[in-house]
Amino acid sequence: MITRDELRAATHAEAPVLGMRDTFDGFAHDSRAVLPGECFVAVRGMHGDGHDYAQDAIERGAAALLVERGWLEHSEASGVSILEHARRADVTVFAVEDTRAALIRYAADVLARWQPKVIAVTGSVGKTTTKEAIADVLAVQAPTFRSWQNYNDLLGIPLSLGRLESTHRYAVIELGADHPGEIAALCDLVRPQIGVITTISPVHLQYFASVDALGEEFAHLITSLPEQGTAVLNAGDAGCRKIARGAHDALQIRYFSAKGIATAYQPTPHTHSNYRLALANADGRPSLALRAVHPVNRDGPEAEPIIFPYLHGEHWAATVLAALAVGAVFGISEADAINALRDFCPLPGRLNWLEGADNLALLDDSHNAAPASVAAGLAALNSIGRMRSAVRIAVLGDMLRLGDAEQEAHGEVGRLAAQDADYLVTRGTRAARIAEAAIAAGMPAEHVAVTHTADDAARAVRGFAVEAADAGESPSLAYIKGSEEMRMEQVTELLLAHPEQAEHVLNRQTQAWQRVVVMRPDRPTWLEVDLNAIGGNTRLAKEMVGPDVEVLVSLKADAYGHGALRVARTVLHNGASWLGVATVSEAAPLREAGITAPILVFGYIAPWQAREAVRLDLRATVYSLDAARALSQAAQDLGRGMRVHVKVDSGMARLGLRAEDVSGIVAFCDELRMLPGLVVEGLFTHLATADSSDKTYAHRQLDRFARVLTALDERGLRPPLVHAANSAATLALPEARFGMVRPGVAIYGLPPSDEVRLPEGFRPALAFKTQVAQVKWIPAGEGISYGATYVTERPTCIAVLPVGYADGFRRAPANWGEVLIRGQRAPLLGRVCMDQCMVDVTHIPGVRQGDEVVLIGRQGDDEISAEAVAQRLDTIAYEVVSALLARVPRVS
Repeated sequence: MITRDELRAATHAEAPVLGMRDTFDGFAHDSRAVLPGECFVAVRGMHGDGHDYAQDAIERGAAALLVERGWLEHSEASGVSILEHARRADVTVFAVEDTRAALIRYAADVLARWQPKVIAVTGSVGKTTTKEAIADVLAVQAPTFRSWQNYNDLLGIPLSLGRLESTHRYAVIELGADHPGEIAALCDLVRPQIGVITTISPVHLQYFASVDALGEEFAHLITSLPEQGTAVLNAGDAGCRKIARGAHDALQIRYFSAKGIATAYQPTPHTHSNYRLALANADGRPSLALRAVHPVNRDGPEAEPIIFPYLHGEHWAATVLAALAVGAVFGISEADAINALRDFCPLPGRLNWLEGADNLALLDDSHNAAPASVAAGLAALNSIGRMRSAVRIAVLGDMLRLGDAEQEAHGEVGRLAAQDADYLVTRGTRAARIAEAAIAAGMPAEHVAVTHTADDAARAVRGFAVEAADAGESPSLAYIKGSEEMRMEQVTELLLAHPEQAEHVLNRQTQAWQRVVVMRPDRPTWLEVDLNAIGGNTRLAKEMVGPDVEVLVSLKADAYGHGALRVARTVLHNGASWLGVATVSEAAPLREAGITAPILVFGYIAPWQAREAVRLDLRATVYSLDAARALSQAAQDLGRGMRVHVKVDSGMARLGLRAEDVSGIVAFCDELRMLPGLVVEGLFTHLATADSSDKTYAHRQLDRFARVLTALDERGLRPPLVHAANSAATLALPEARFGMVRPGVAIYGLPPSDEVRLPEGFRPALAFKTQVAQVKWIPAGEGISYGATYVTERPTCIAVLPVGYADGFRRAPANWGEVLIRGQRAPLLGRVCMDQCMVDVTHIPGVRQGDEVVLIGRQGDDEISAEAVAQRLDTIAYEVVSALLARVPRVS
């Protein structure tokens, strides 16, 4: 409970509007999650400004606003009076210099005023659950505050402390650290008397030089404790033992451990309680069981096991024992502490047992991931799976923020997965390394699926479960884990027996999270690639052509700018069985990433590339005997076969044998058959006008192609696979589908032309975005950009954008014309530079640094499509997206 007067005094706030209410239920900093009666705090972040949502917070029932004076003055001066809205809604407005600093002042003030005993919990993994368990134990003795979920930094902790009450005797607060110095700053704020460290293992290594440096960061919690304070440390962790050796002499140190015989706590220097760990069956779910062992007579009769029905896995023992240790510090008996934890259930996303569809059991551990927590979860999957005789499926996403240790960490997890799981599904680019390492460690490749979307991951899990069931094996158990940004709870939701229960059993289910796309591109200009759209478009294409026609997806030009590797994996999970590329060099990264599907090289393969084409097991396009002989020789040299597709030029006048020379094509195919090492697998052509409303020329090409096929049939030379249909022909010329179609642009949600549009259900997959780098006023009569080709006619407010022609944002002869900022069109001014450009935002109020700018895609009610850009540039959408250069990061 926050009182109006105490908040005002602690934060040095002015109150230009005072509502009738003099208490507030807590703080909220996301207007989408604000509850009636709360105080909305407008916080400026790296990706947005909470002040933009002050009006929304009022409309959702906020009883007070905490805003910055500068913003309030600007808001009132611009004629957008938040004060008037507040008066009408009876909402108090507090104005401070800096809302973050004000929150910290309030937190320090309320802790000093009510003086609860502060127990601070930190560590690499297990912080939140340990904090919750400790709070449950202490609540046996007195009212206990606990910080909200994993709100553990200099913003989250003060926000949580808005719910601290004068009656709270204890405050259990989680401390996080993602950069050096954070623990010390948090300890200066909360001033703990008890410090708990769970583990020290690799996390956030992109900002810490090593695990030792991370341990030194956590050690600040212990060194900050008062002389009569108490440290509660994990005796099984080498980093914690090192911290204990460096602690000052007056500090009391208590230990817990979950390795083998576990020391729960040390109430005196000479006695301690011990437990053996096991799993026990609780209502059909293997759960943690602790069995007390007498500290002196360990060979005596064993006590009845203490079963914790909602803790699945032996690693939870550390959480339980840490809570017992803290309880002992305050005189809470072991029996009372255990009783408080008997029904302890971790927060959603922390190894919760859920019922999956089709007799599939789920271990949802999707909240976050670090190497140590993944290892613990895989061990739980192994032990529980074996106990239930279940098929074990590990579903693992990227682990982020590991710095230079990233590759090795994912590799080690892959080796553990091969040991602890029967099947493996990975999601994300980094997690592909897990799959690679698992296969190298002995997991059969056919038991591994590499995916990039939640839909594909869930589909792979269901496929493996069905495969196991068809083989007569037991029901399956899926363990789901990944870093927060991977949103692995989306995979869990797709596997639930009752998806309507998701908001109650999964993490990140609030309205705010449902609208958030978590991503961190490498620079403030990026492409968003919707792989779900690509997967859906592929399924639609496959449904259109039917089960007897194969689908080859064209990945030329880095999958038309969308990212070839991720697109390849996605389409292969969604109905495509072949891939197509323009060059051998485009195929090499796909093979190196473990993709084994057939890959057809559409273009010219020089003789000196023949060996590489054979080595990579590619399908080569042939139309000359010299090239065919080079491939034949390479196949013999490497002792491998080489499959080729004969290209017929039926009217495109590009590569291929002219269709008019039917006898020549027959002779060519006959001679190919005689070349050792070559297998003539396919014959194909390409249609020049399939995207036109007038199909006359396309039908002429197909007639020519048909005559070639007839002649080859007569000689018994027709290859088994015939194909002619690009995207347009796939959509508009069913007679051109033959045995395989080759869609390209349609898979990316772009229509082949104005005459051949996409059917309902196809979706664009790409958005091109940047951010405002600077906003400033330019006087009248000033030139903008190189050559001063544009001169301002009036004072003009411009936004500078960090995107230029080196990103594929065209400079000449025509440029993009305009972009979207705050849902409005902003025209480009002057020439586009290599890395930057300028736009006019005079007519758009409130534009500032960091605002999202859409170059292709939708913003608000407006949209700039790739086709619209193509019209402006006098080209086609294919060129627009394919020209977006590699230095623009792709996120999905």
